[in-house]
Amino acid sequence: MKKIALFSLVLLSAYALHSCKLTRFVVYNFSDITDYKIFPERKISNSSSPFLFTPANRQSTFGSFKIDDTEIPFDQYLEDNETVAFLVIHNDTIKYEKYFNKYDESSIVASFSMAKSITSILIGCALDDNLIQSIEEPSTNYLPELKKNGFENIKIKHLLQMTSGIKFNESYYNPFGDAATFYYGTDLRKAVKKMRAETEPGTRFQYSSGNTQVLGWVLERALKTKSISQYMEEKLWQPLGMEYPTSWSLDKKKDGLEKTFCCINARARDFAKIGRLYLNKGDWNGRQIVSKHWVEQSTQIDTLDSSAWYYQYQWWLASKNGDFMARGHLGQYIYVNPDKNLIIVRLGKKEGKTNWSGLFKNLANLY
Repeated sequence: MKKIALFSLVLLSAYALHSCKLTRFVVYNFSDITDYKIFPERKISNSSSPFLFTPANRQSTFGSFKIDDTEIPFDQYLEDNETVAFLVIHNDTIKYEKYFNKYDESSIVASFSMAKSITSILIGCALDDNLIQSIEEPSTNYLPELKKNGFENIKIKHLLQMTSGIKFNESYYNPFGDAATFYYGTDLRKAVKKMRAETEPGTRFQYSSGNTQVLGWVLERALKTKSISQYMEEKLWQPLGMEYPTSWSLDKKKDGLEKTFCCINARARDFAKIGRLYLNKGDWNGRQIVSKHWVEQSTQIDTLDSSAWYYQYQWWLASKNGDFMARGHLGQYIYVNPDKNLIIVRLGKKEGKTNWSGLFKNLANLY
């Protein structure tokens, strides 16, 4: 009865406030890897000359796991932990590729926060193209309306490193929280305008999707007449030879802004190509897509100005040994180990009961 009463209260609140955000939250409940179906989107075309990883003559098996005195085959372990796609690519060869729960190589999965790492790549491209002059610039050079919110000392670098000091509630499970507003809301620009600086920039690390959405608005302003999706198609999806078209979810259909903190909707093999780009320091078969310097900056340990050693320019550092990851809600991962020339992609309906970073590192030790 209490659950019914609570549900009714939220539903009535949604009706009373005429809130699209609350209505979406109630109707769709919690976020899911199929959420690309519920949001407006900008479509991004695939390449007419797709790059294809080489299939292995024989796929790896990786043995089994021992859980509660029971041996569980690797495939079953992945499936039991809510995995829908798992790829291991070594020296450009697919050593392991399995799909579960009726998913296959053509199935679309929402990236969630893996999109943060892709947004970072586009910031690097914009620097290369002189659309953004420097990450040391104040964000208000592009978003002057945020000066009154205390953003005048927040540099683009602070946003990249999650050290901006912006107040933001990251919970996806609170319908009145900031993350729910950004995810289910219909006006990201308005939501960003409500954000306030809480602490001095460069004094603490706090993971926040708000930082990446401000970056997205900075990027949109820098691009001027071109959308972020068009820029990604031009800079990444076409030159990387993506096999499938993709889309980027928007806050609204008319004049929508890309949800740069999340919501690129793609397939496992194409996500793996993002990993390959950074594995090769921004070089794609002899063409420098994003500068080597940017890739190195984005994946190095840096603890200056309260930056966390394990997070740099919207990428997670898996260890202090040079491996790194794009990581998203519900257990979406692109893991890159340059020393092993290895890429692992894991996509899932839920995180499951495992330490994926630890699993990736253990698999890397096999090569």
